[in-house]
Amino acid sequence: MIRMLLLASVVAGISSIAAVPIVDAAEGETAKAAPAGKPDLAKAEATVKSVCAACHGADGNSTAPVNPSIAGMPAEYIALQLAHFKAGIRANPIMQGMAAPLSPEDMQALGVYFSQQKPKGLAAKDATLVQAGQKLYRGGDASTGVPACAACHAPDGAGMPKNYPRLAGQHAEYTLAQLKAFKGGERGNDQAGKDVNGRVMATIASRMTEAQMRAAAEYAQGLR
Repeated sequence: MIRMLLLASVVAGISSIAAVPIVDAAEGETAKAAPAGKPDLAKAEATVKSVCAACHGADGNSTAPVNPSIAGMPAEYIALQLAHFKAGIRANPIMQGMAAPLSPEDMQALGVYFSQQKPKGLAAKDATLVQAGQKLYRGGDASTGVPACAACHAPDGAGMPKNYPRLAGQHAEYTLAQLKAFKGGERGNDQAGKDVNGRVMATIASRMTEAQMRAAAEYAQGLR
């Protein structure tokens, strides 16, 4: 029942957005090339230790708010974002360089590796923001067409495979920066329109005030 209500919130909140498939265009290409066999987690761990750990932590728990924590993130989502970076669909000079040498097999293995790491979580700091953020996260804002965050990112912020990232315990500063990037056209706005879910998120963020972004980010940081 809760899930049905949340999905209804999304439909109501983004009713002006054209219906789009939830499978990203780039995801299909990655899935075709990805192996059907068992991912090479030993190789993934070596890559994490030599490359990823510097920014995201060896266990996927970043200590710097500018870098996202990716421990417990859905494996498919991580693999898709790496594919986006490599293809230039998602722009970030550092991550594009890191993703360039990765094969679809590498991306899949890294996604599985980080999905198996345990998120340490963070505590929310501002009680006033948390109160406002909880309201928005759970119920959205019908007056401006902002759907409940929980409908896509799950009530506990765990995210959903392939399409929606984990928000629970994520640095509020990072979440806020991404919301601003969506609203400012820096993310989810690739010319070819391959980032399907990014376009949806950009539309949603365009309807949010900065105060709402800060509140949602602060609330999500405290979820576990």
